[in-house]
Amino acid sequence: MGTKIMAQHDVFNSALARAGRALVGISTWYIADETGIDRSRIRKFERGILNLPDDQKLAIKDVLIHHGALFLPDSEAGGYGVRLKHSSSKTRQLDRWEAEGGPVAEDDV
Repeated sequence: MGTKIMAQHDVFNSALARAGRALVGISTWYIADETGIDRSRIRKFERGILNLPDDQKLAIKDVLIHHGALFLPDSEAGGYGVRLKHSSSKTRQLDRWEAEGGPVAEDDV
C-alpha cells in the first residue's frame, strides 16, 4: 500500500491576519512600526477592503509568527487557520521568563 500525499497550500488572508493579531495580542500600530506599512493600509487589509502586495502580507505574517502565531495550511486533512504556537502553559512560562530578564530566544523554548 503506497503512502498518499495530501495536497496542501499556505493561506494568508485578511481574516487570518486579524485573527492572528488578536491571538498574539499586538496592535496594528505595532505591526506598522515593525513593517513600515501604513497603519491605515493594515486596517483596510484586515477588514478585507484592500489587498496588499505579497511582500507586505509576508511582512505582516512574519511579525505575527515572531509573536507566537502558527498559520495552518489548507489541506485535505483540514482547513486553513491560525493558532498559538505554544500551549497556554508554555506561553505563561515564556511570559514569566521575559518578565525576569528580557526576551526569550526561540532556542530557549
